[in-house]
This record gives sequence, C-alpha cells and structure tokens, in this order.
Amino acid sequence: MADDPIENQSTTSDSAPSEVLEEQSGPSPLEEAQAEAARLKDQLLRTAADFDNFRKRSRREIADAERKGRDTLLKELLPVFDNLERATALGSVADGGDVRGILDGIELVSRQFRDTLQRLGVERIKTVGEVFDPAYHEAIQHLETNDVPPGNVAHEVQSGYREGERVIRPALVVVAKPVSAAAATESEPSA
Repeated sequence: MADDPIENQSTTSDSAPSEVLEEQSGPSPLEEAQAEAARLKDQLLRTAADFDNFRKRSRREIADAERKGRDTLLKELLPVFDNLERATALGSVADGGDVRGILDGIELVSRQFRDTLQRLGVERIKTVGEVFDPAYHEAIQHLETNDVPPGNVAHEVQSGYREGERVIRPALVVVAKPVSAAAATESEPSA
C-alpha cells in the first residue's frame, strides 16, 4: 500500500503537465471555425450595406440626370412658346379673314404646348400684381407708377416656369416703385 500512494503521486504529477499543455495550445478548431464564421458574416453584412448604398446613389444620379435633360429640353422649347404667344398677341390686333385663320392655328399650338407643359408638371410663374420674389422673378427694370403697389410686379416681359418649387427659368419682370415727388408735381395740372 505504501507503493500505491507513490504510484498515485507519479500518475498525478504526469497528468498535470499534459493538462497545462492542452490549455496553452490555443483555441480549439471549433472556436476557430466560429470566429471565422463571425468574421465572414460581418464582411458579408458590410458588403451588402455597401451594395445597397451604391444602388440608392445610382438611382439618385439617374433621376438627377433625367431632370437635367428635361430642363435642357424645356429651356430650348420655352423661347418657341414665347414667340407663339407674341404672334398670338400681334395677330389679335390685325384685321382680316386670313389673319384670323393663322391666329386660330397659333392659338391651338399654344394651347397644346401649355397642356404638354402641364402634363410634365411645369407651371408658369405668376407675375403681374404679385409681390416681387427674387427666387421666381428677375427684375430688368423699375417703373414709377401708382397703379401697382411698390415692390409688386407691374409688367411681365418674359414668362418664367417652374417644376414644383424648382425654377426652370425665372420670369423677367418690371417692378413698380413709388412715383417720385418731382414726377408727381410734373404730372399735376398747373393752376
């Protein structure tokens, strides 16, 4: 029996160093596989997020390019519309059957163009009688008058257009200002 404790002691001392070696050898293959899976999952989620951001940015850039293309087209078409309106205004002053037929044709084209702009979501900017707004109006002249309140638009030289709140082309306008004292005394009849 005395031999037994010594054998037990030697067996115990032999097993202790092997346990220490197993603990020092590092993570088990299962732990390594789990860590690798977590790393790959994180990488996959980041790649998916990057792709989603790319897709959103691409859609936004396409929409911006379409809007810019439409703006370019509209800027080219608007002078044609302006000339149609001028021809309509001049034709209504003239007399004669031939002129009336031409005027009716021009009015038809003008109406069709207005309807097309409306379908595209393009609106004419309100001007005459409105308070001057530099976001929508471009003042090209001031006019001394008592007919329109000062700071309001007295006359429209060229129509402006917008799509929603975005201005495609500002309206060229004449803005009213108060009649000066010198001009007011000149216009009064002398007694």
